[in-house]
Amino acid sequence: MLRLPAPLLATVLCLMLAPLPPALAGVQATSGALLHTLDYLAVDYPGTVSDGQVVNVPEYAEQVEFAARLETLIGALPEHADKSSAGAQARAIATAISSRAPGAEVQQLCRALAARIVRAYAVTRAPARAPSLARGLALYEENCASCHGASGFGDGPAAATLDPAPNDFHERARQQQRSAYGLYSTITLGVDGTAMTGYAQLSEADRWALSFHVANYLGTDAQRARGRQLWQAGSLHAAFPDLTALTAQTPEQVETLHGGDGLAVLAYLRSQPETLAAAGTPISHSRRLLAESLASYHDGQVQAAYELAVAAYLEGFELAEAGLRNVAGDLVLDIETAMMEYRTAVRSGVAEADLAARVAHIDGLLATAQQRLDSTGLSAGMAFVSSFVILFREGLEAILVLAAIGTFLVKTDKRQGLRYVHAGWMTALALGVLTWIAAKYLIDLSGASRELTEGFTALFAAAMLVYVGCWLHDHAHAERWQHFIKTRIEASLSSGTLWTLGVLAFVAVYREIVETILFYETLWLQTDASNHHGVLTGFGIAAVALGFAAWGVFRVGMHLPLKLFFRANTIILFILAVVFAGKGIAALQEAGTLGVVPLDIPTVDALGIYPTLQSVGLQLALVVLMLVWVGLRYRQARPHPAA
Repeated sequence: MLRLPAPLLATVLCLMLAPLPPALAGVQATSGALLHTLDYLAVDYPGTVSDGQVVNVPEYAEQVEFAARLETLIGALPEHADKSSAGAQARAIATAISSRAPGAEVQQLCRALAARIVRAYAVTRAPARAPSLARGLALYEENCASCHGASGFGDGPAAATLDPAPNDFHERARQQQRSAYGLYSTITLGVDGTAMTGYAQLSEADRWALSFHVANYLGTDAQRARGRQLWQAGSLHAAFPDLTALTAQTPEQVETLHGGDGLAVLAYLRSQPETLAAAGTPISHSRRLLAESLASYHDGQVQAAYELAVAAYLEGFELAEAGLRNVAGDLVLDIETAMMEYRTAVRSGVAEADLAARVAHIDGLLATAQQRLDSTGLSAGMAFVSSFVILFREGLEAILVLAAIGTFLVKTDKRQGLRYVHAGWMTALALGVLTWIAAKYLIDLSGASRELTEGFTALFAAAMLVYVGCWLHDHAHAERWQHFIKTRIEASLSSGTLWTLGVLAFVAVYREIVETILFYETLWLQTDASNHHGVLTGFGIAAVALGFAAWGVFRVGMHLPLKLFFRANTIILFILAVVFAGKGIAALQEAGTLGVVPLDIPTVDALGIYPTLQSVGLQLALVVLMLVWVGLRYRQARPHPAA
């Protein structure tokens, strides 16, 4: 019973536990290293060459070496329509540096290639929330002041022993070329051949806090005061719509586009990044990515347009979905449907005018969604309701599976197996929390990887539920069950099989945990600090309600006759298998792994029914398979008349 081959079990567990598939894990790290190298070349190369002559031989040699790495880094990126063009740009940079081209020319080439990489691979270049400047100062004093000096002039106690000398963060010519993202990359990866080591051991939030502290050395108090006046008067809001615009632009770029006023606003916003926190909402991020998707389609980059469309949902709208669902549930469904249809249209190669109309429609829906969120807000009562619904809805499916397994073990007098079930769900809980911590502080767990994890886990859970349901149905007849108890119960409920029940408990809970944590993190950010008690209260009451639900299901199961218990559990497990199958396919479609063929049917999220041919098709196939199997078993169990 329920025994999985060890290699299959190991493979499944590896699929579930791996935070990122290899292709997804590599793209962020490789693109980050590539952008870091381009930033380093753009900033440092101009100081090594003057009028075609090398003025700093060691530095110039480094520039040649780093330029040679560009094509290798691009080669390590996943295949993309822009990849060959990016490789050509990398070769052009290496050629320009080897021929001692003017610094401005190399800078332009580096910035152009960086923009292509960011656009093609949807690289995130901003923190998830506004950095803490107080934290940045503390980190600077702890890690940087000994070399760069207490005030950033490169005159720390250890500076005299270093070659090359530490950077002076007040040096205008150099700092004009540094974006906050460029500083973040340097802090993360370090600089080869110098005493500047990477600080990847710091959390992402800490590295952003440190980069903002360093970025603020360039601005003056007078600039920041002027910038505040301009910003409060409504100037240059379009130039800095969100944190990405603030972190991605260099002071030189801002000055070129917006003059001294732009520099003043940049200095002010770098000192008060929380000013842009509200602007950098998931919905605004989604709107921006959709606009970039349409622009990519216009340029003939269909794959880039599709990937940006996927990111617009996963890295944007999905993060606001939980809060919006409680104030405008119908709007959530409309946006999800429209964004799925847009992705399908991109892949189908429709006319650009059609695609533009779709983007305009979605943008209007997203603007309405933002207005609803802004106008409604999340009061303590709304935060409580949202929190309760999230946990209770996500936990109920897992409770049904756990209660069915637990009741089965008790009714078969195998209570020792309960410890395996408890170990399974508690491990899932712990691993879910660790997954969240890793995604938040250690690795970049993208929306696509979250959906892949949920999708594959849900499909595996569906397969296991079908198997368990079939086994229960097969032993629903009392005489067959009594025979089974006498002949095989001890062998079938061996420790290996009990561990398999623990795996089923783990799988059923883990996917719910990951999704629940994501929703709660978003809900927490969307709720004012004064109303956080509503979130906590809703969580606590939902947890208690789930406990009572588990107890109730368990007690009802215990009082059912054995035959009715087995059949009722068979039906429950079959239904859950269909639900998990639909949700698994939907998650893979949201991650962009599976295509979408829309159907004109309503969405029923509670049953995992979504309007796509792939998800509904798999569910119908499961239903037919289970009905055929039950019918065959019924015919086999019927007594045959004597010949």
